[in-house]
Amino acid sequence: MSATTDVTESAAMTGQAAAVTNARRGLGLGLGRFRELSLVPVILVLGLIGFIVSPAFLTSDNLIGVAQQSTELSLLVLATAFILIAGRMDLSLESTIGVAPVIAVWLVLPTSGARFTGLGLLPQWTAVPLCLLVGIVIGAVNGFLILKLRLNGFIVTLGMLTMLRGLQIALSEGQSIVELPSSFTYLGKASWLGMPAAIWICLVLFALGGSALAWLRHGRALYAIGGNAEAARTAGIRVDRIVWAVLILGGLLAAFAGILYSGHYGSISATQGNGWIFQVFAATVIGGVSLNGGKGSVFGALTGVLTLQLVVNVMTLAGVPPLWNQFLNGAIIIVALVISRFASGEKQE
Repeated sequence: MSATTDVTESAAMTGQAAAVTNARRGLGLGLGRFRELSLVPVILVLGLIGFIVSPAFLTSDNLIGVAQQSTELSLLVLATAFILIAGRMDLSLESTIGVAPVIAVWLVLPTSGARFTGLGLLPQWTAVPLCLLVGIVIGAVNGFLILKLRLNGFIVTLGMLTMLRGLQIALSEGQSIVELPSSFTYLGKASWLGMPAAIWICLVLFALGGSALAWLRHGRALYAIGGNAEAARTAGIRVDRIVWAVLILGGLLAAFAGILYSGHYGSISATQGNGWIFQVFAATVIGGVSLNGGKGSVFGALTGVLTLQLVVNVMTLAGVPPLWNQFLNGAIIIVALVISRFASGEKQE
């Protein structure tokens, strides 16, 4: 009789434990979904404020302008979202958006007869593939140093940021490059179906990124790696290979952002991308992507970008000096971390 009672009590306790675990999981999913959608009301409020500040806010020209100005930043945010979800960090994306285009045009532009002197080693139509290849190489080198040599990721990418920034300034000789190949400027200037091609491209890339995280095995594995890399490795996930691929993808997206940015403005600045990492992390964090890894979504990251750009646009229409933008980005990061801390019950380290 006693043995039967013990078994019954044990089963009841097990059932209660399972119920508590399931409830916690459900609560976690609910909080995750809340974080993904939390900026939607903010965007609507910003739209209302923008309309009150200036009727020009809701015009198609202004909204399309805001969307196009968000495209390059959004690609860096997409790359950062993938990397952060995997529990890693890459500061060098800020430099990749500038140095990759510079290296590409340096290799294809003629050696004389232009303001910027290149090597002229390859045909000009190869500028775009070369730029993307540079981004891939940068991501691969970061992966090698972090995963194979086991160096600290933050220090590695910080050093890479500084080194690539110096290379960009040296190759461009500290001046803007305005003689760009036509193939290099097409995507930044073209319009498809009455809207800039860059917007369509970003929408497609975000859709693909969100689908990969939701449906592909390797995409879902990022959450497991970011949550607990050792447990993921024990479960048979090839952690290093997937993280390396994500770092390469980040470099590729940053280089592609450089193509769109250079094409949009018709030149490559010697300081292109300088200071962007602050905006990137601000948008990613307020979009619900955890700095601790294992949490976040592509949709949340996209709403983070739109929120930042709308804030800047409303401030501009209201006549607020742009010198306040950096202060605002930092304040948004801190507020987002505080909200994330109390929403998830986890400490931000």
